[in-house]
Amino acid sequence: MCPEKKSSEMQFGAITFFALSHTGDLCGSNGLPLTPNSITIYGRSQVLKTIHHPYLCYYLDIIRGKHERAIVVSEYHQVSLENAKEYGHITSSDEVVKAAFQVIQALAFLNSLGIVHRALCPENILFDENLDVRLFNYGLYYMTDGGANVSFPIGSPKYIAPEVYLGRPRGSTMKSGPKVDVWSLGIIFVEIVFGQCLWPDLKLPQIIRKVLSLTHCCGTVLERLAREHCCLDIFEQMDPNMKDFLNACLTVSPRNRPTPTELLKHPIFAELPVATIGKRNSFPRCGGHEERSWVQYLKWPPSRINEDPTKEKNLISQRRPQEVYYLWQLAGGDVQSELKKQGLIQSKPPILSIANLMLLEGTVFGQKRDPTSLLDNRVVQLSLDGLRQRLSHLLPDSFYPLVEAGSPEKTKSDHSGAASLPLVIREKDTEYQFHRIVLYERLLNGYPYKKAAIVKEARRDIPPMLRNEVWAAALEVDGNVEGNFIAIDKETPTPTDRQIEVDIPRCHQYDELLSSSEGHQKFKRILKAWVVSHPKYVYWQGLDSLCAPFLYLNFNNEALAYACLSAFIPKYLHNFFLKDNSAVIQEYLAKFSHLIAFHDPSLANHLSSINFVPELFAIPWFLTMFSHVFPLHKIFHLWDKLLLGDASFPLFVGLAVLQQLRDTLLTSGFNECILLFSDLPEIDIERCVTDSVDFFCITPRSVTYRQHELKTFDNKPDLSPDSLKIGNRVEHECTVNPELEMSPIPISMLQSESCPRVSGAELIELLDLEHIRFSRPKAIVVDIRNTDEFNRGAIPESISVPFSSITADDDGKAVIPLAKLLQLQQFTKGKILAVVSTRGVNSAEFGKILIRHGFPRVVTLHGGIEVLRSSRLLVVPASI
Repeated sequence: MCPEKKSSEMQFGAITFFALSHTGDLCGSNGLPLTPNSITIYGRSQVLKTIHHPYLCYYLDIIRGKHERAIVVSEYHQVSLENAKEYGHITSSDEVVKAAFQVIQALAFLNSLGIVHRALCPENILFDENLDVRLFNYGLYYMTDGGANVSFPIGSPKYIAPEVYLGRPRGSTMKSGPKVDVWSLGIIFVEIVFGQCLWPDLKLPQIIRKVLSLTHCCGTVLERLAREHCCLDIFEQMDPNMKDFLNACLTVSPRNRPTPTELLKHPIFAELPVATIGKRNSFPRCGGHEERSWVQYLKWPPSRINEDPTKEKNLISQRRPQEVYYLWQLAGGDVQSELKKQGLIQSKPPILSIANLMLLEGTVFGQKRDPTSLLDNRVVQLSLDGLRQRLSHLLPDSFYPLVEAGSPEKTKSDHSGAASLPLVIREKDTEYQFHRIVLYERLLNGYPYKKAAIVKEARRDIPPMLRNEVWAAALEVDGNVEGNFIAIDKETPTPTDRQIEVDIPRCHQYDELLSSSEGHQKFKRILKAWVVSHPKYVYWQGLDSLCAPFLYLNFNNEALAYACLSAFIPKYLHNFFLKDNSAVIQEYLAKFSHLIAFHDPSLANHLSSINFVPELFAIPWFLTMFSHVFPLHKIFHLWDKLLLGDASFPLFVGLAVLQQLRDTLLTSGFNECILLFSDLPEIDIERCVTDSVDFFCITPRSVTYRQHELKTFDNKPDLSPDSLKIGNRVEHECTVNPELEMSPIPISMLQSESCPRVSGAELIELLDLEHIRFSRPKAIVVDIRNTDEFNRGAIPESISVPFSSITADDDGKAVIPLAKLLQLQQFTKGKILAVVSTRGVNSAEFGKILIRHGFPRVVTLHGGIEVLRSSRLLVVPASI
């Protein structure tokens, strides 16, 4: 009687091992500290998460623990070739042939990606609920660089090919090829056909001698094994095709042994269908040049979202394994805790690990480390019960949200109480993230046609799991991304190579992924591709920091990381990377100074009094969009909102940062400020984002006008979660008189002015004279022309303060007459204070006086009051 059938639901398994620790030299040839082998493994293993094949288990996560420990999480099934017969599987010859064929297809696919299993054994050949093969633990040899980064041999001794034992000594660069897996496959299926385990009672040294002895047998290896295990009758009655297949697998000479790809053509498999893999190439830099959207690359394999939900009770198993694993972690799943429960991670007093002797150069002797803990073949199954229980109350329609415009059904997250919670809490809420992920996946599958809906949802928040895809959509990345990247020459040496190689080891090296050797190589390829494909620009220090967030989020898709970087720079840093970018940066910093004065005149006055100008601290902020000064986890939240704004939004981020440092800055001198910015204090990034949006929404668009900004014709973005038009950040949709718009301003003039300028068109909109009886205008005009000119025609409701009435105090500073000062304080509270004059004469000087008096939101009218004459706004004042 067969044992009870094991569960066919989605399961995960975890294994753990230790990487090889460095001894002796602490630095490499470049003078930098040696990268720990566990980090090297961590970087190399990331690509395994992109491999999808019908007969391979998915890799889901690689975790770097303490003391060079590595933990690998992947899809797992309880039934393996080792115990299949106990559950009534693989009992007929047809099932054996089918299983062998599926294993060979999986091996051939891995070989096409440059991967060799090398650990093939019955325990690593699993079966899913459909009794299809799923190879397990196939990435161990690859991620450890052929075993060079670990101190234990990879593979089960009985199934390892003889040439592995006869190969070069440890430390050589020679690695096993695809044919070693063919030998392993032959030994495995000899055991299946014979119905018994080979050499069950022999110890490890004896098994190795037995394997090596097979290289000297007179007949075939298959016949010798049959004689040794009393299976000659089975051998003689064996199907000729099966016998020929096993003999081919057990060919002693690797030169004559077939590869998995060649074995696919063996006559024994003639009537079996080959698995359909799909057009998507899973391995980086191995794809073709056909036109494909980046969404197709990120969405393979797709969720089974089109299946009938009534056919399967457990809807969770219909989701992608990567998504289920992410939600499992949010629901409280902890891989390391599970390993501790099963005894794979054991804690012991640190004193027991102290070495007996350590030399000055770092060599240790007698370190008490248990050699048996270096590799543990046990697999710990991770229970999904907690996640299923957490989501058990969800109805089937939650898995299939309606996304069409005008749909009466709102997303479930709209009704969830978590929607109003802080962002940090929302990102940890399992149910909320589930609804957001399901909704975003539906929208992303419709990109670029659903771009507007994606941006609308992004105003609320972006699920961390899908951040890379949402960013790409926000940046309007589309087209043949991979083909374009492959076409760029990234190999030919360039003059910037040396600087890139120097900068990369200093860029976010606290992060394990970016500090790995694989991360450094990807960094270099992306940066070189950008420099080569943009000959107009040069490599400036800081470009590596700009690249870091995109590389981190798209570590397994360099083409998409490059495409995002290429779309990001023109939008936010247009012409910043010119060889002579001084004019661009000076204009940007001048606008930043104007914004400080516009929103916080007290801080602007203090910084000006100690001569602490933005050139001393803000250039790295804007040149890297804050990616040089903030850690990655803060950059993600900041850029989630930045990517929805226009090119001026970074200026408001800088202003928000200053607001958090305001109290310290107001009590500091020049030297203290220098020290403060050399080691920036902790910044509350959520508050920074909120303040940035608030500043952005209440600031007139023309205040941040720059002639070097990349001009677009889109309406200004709305950053509010409720999709409301806030403040004045909306472009004019109608055609206006060019005189009413902004025009280029000389840099020297910008730097001499203390307050920003506003365009005539936007001032008209702020004054809202057509509805002045029903609404309160957002601005008030201060007319500094002389009284006669004011009487001949002025803007309604404007206040006359002739510039000639300005006097000087005892210190020689210009002051406004007390009566006029009180009048301004009375009528300008909460409003934008616009200074107008004839052709702008003395406007900047008067604006500077207002700022010195502490008036916020001071602007001057660009072009003077003459630009308003054509708009017929000037009237004869009824009273002054």
